[in-house]
Amino acid sequence: MGEATIRVEVICAGPERALRRRIDLAQGATVAQAIAASGMAEALPGGTISSERLGLFSRKVAPDHVLRDGDRVEIYRPLLLDPMEARRRRAR
Repeated sequence: MGEATIRVEVICAGPERALRRRIDLAQGATVAQAIAASGMAEALPGGTISSERLGLFSRKVAPDHVLRDGDRVEIYRPLLLDPMEARRRRAR
């Protein structure tokens, strides 16, 4: 009998389009392993993914977080403007 697998989705929403990959991994795989297996780093401009900007279903997670079947790994873009500064500008 084969090794148990899970299916996850890796997604990164860019300014013009979203990149989305569905992949099968061995049970017990981590967020970092999913990103590596998806080839997402090579598809992104600059090819760098910050471990500080990763999440599952809008909740921040570490690269070593163990995934479950059906999880959606999200790679977040860097902020263009600090949220506090954006509020200040809107208040003016």
